[in-house]
Amino acid sequence: MGKVRVRKESNNLFIDFYCQGVRCREQTMLRNTVQNRKRLEALLEKMEAEMLLNTFSYEEYFPNSINLKKFNPATEEESNQPAAIKVEPQKNNATPTFKAFAEQWFAERNIEWRNSHIRNVRSLLDSALIPAFGAKQLHTINKTDLLNFRTEQAKIPGRGGNSTISPKTLNTRMGLVKLIMVEASDRFGFENPYRNIKPLKLQKAHIEPFSLAEVNKIIETVRLDYKNYYILRFFTGMRTGEIDGLQWKFIDFERKQILVRETLIAGETEYTKTNGSQREIPMLGPVFDALKQQKKNTGKVSKYVFCNTEGKPLEHNNVTKRVWYPLLSYLGLTKRRPYQTRHTAATLLLASGENPEWVARLLGHSSTEMLFNVYSRYIPNATRQDGSAFDRLIQQQTSSEF
Repeated sequence: MGKVRVRKESNNLFIDFYCQGVRCREQTMLRNTVQNRKRLEALLEKMEAEMLLNTFSYEEYFPNSINLKKFNPATEEESNQPAAIKVEPQKNNATPTFKAFAEQWFAERNIEWRNSHIRNVRSLLDSALIPAFGAKQLHTINKTDLLNFRTEQAKIPGRGGNSTISPKTLNTRMGLVKLIMVEASDRFGFENPYRNIKPLKLQKAHIEPFSLAEVNKIIETVRLDYKNYYILRFFTGMRTGEIDGLQWKFIDFERKQILVRETLIAGETEYTKTNGSQREIPMLGPVFDALKQQKKNTGKVSKYVFCNTEGKPLEHNNVTKRVWYPLLSYLGLTKRRPYQTRHTAATLLLASGENPEWVARLLGHSSTEMLFNVYSRYIPNATRQDGSAFDRLIQQQTSSEF
């Protein structure tokens, strides 16, 4: 990143930056004021965005610069005068295009993200945001443009037979626009047009856990080569990516623990969803015996606990379509996403009287808030969130008075 600096002897500003790996300093006649600094910082942001896209012209910005010979040998004789930098009057038309800034923002930020998030952001930029706003200068994008974008995105067909994409997906796309515009308005000093645009309200997602009888029926009926897989899904509460990416090096038979250290996303293993997702899961119920049996099946075939015939990790969409949904249909059970196995584990653990804080840690939650918000109606007595304790107190008090 370049810098706006001040020359002490004159108190005039100059910009210090790198172009094609060459350090350049360009002098100006602008005095060292807050307003002039902002103007030069905006200009520098625009220059660096163009450099990123290989559209930067040194001569266009600094036609009289002595540095031109470094990039163009045919340049005329050096001039001792400060370069005639094209700093616009105090207007916002110095802002780069949305595409140029979005590319710069992406390059600066992706070092902070997981690989899966990088892929998601890149996909949204290319498929939605840049086609909609790419050619617009940042300061020209207004609230109407943003709301029109949301309206058009809401017409896109959704997955799984849904007529449109979900409000959650739409909020995710708008959230990415917001991040870029907030950063741009902060850097270039224009009013953020995203202000007062609120996310769409989301309907509460209702869970549909299986009963213990249904769990036993599923495990007894499922294909033999997937029996151990579903035992782990139902009795550990692991997320799909965690169990599909589980490797033998994370199985501790001596301590009877499963070490959750990685997750599988788009066929690649990476760090877990959050730091809180790093945890040790005890081999409860039939889990220990299931893993012992699975070790015989795949221990010498693959580094992954559950794998296909080539030793590669399972592809969850394929398993869902070819094994999970046909099995539910065969048993006459309501069609439910495989993620309900995690909800089932949570409800069974809590209903058995396990400490909610311990269950939260086992599931990889940072607190018990999720448990009480999502599962309390399935296990009211275990969580004491049904008013029964208060009712008993009143009854005891009333009895003692008579």
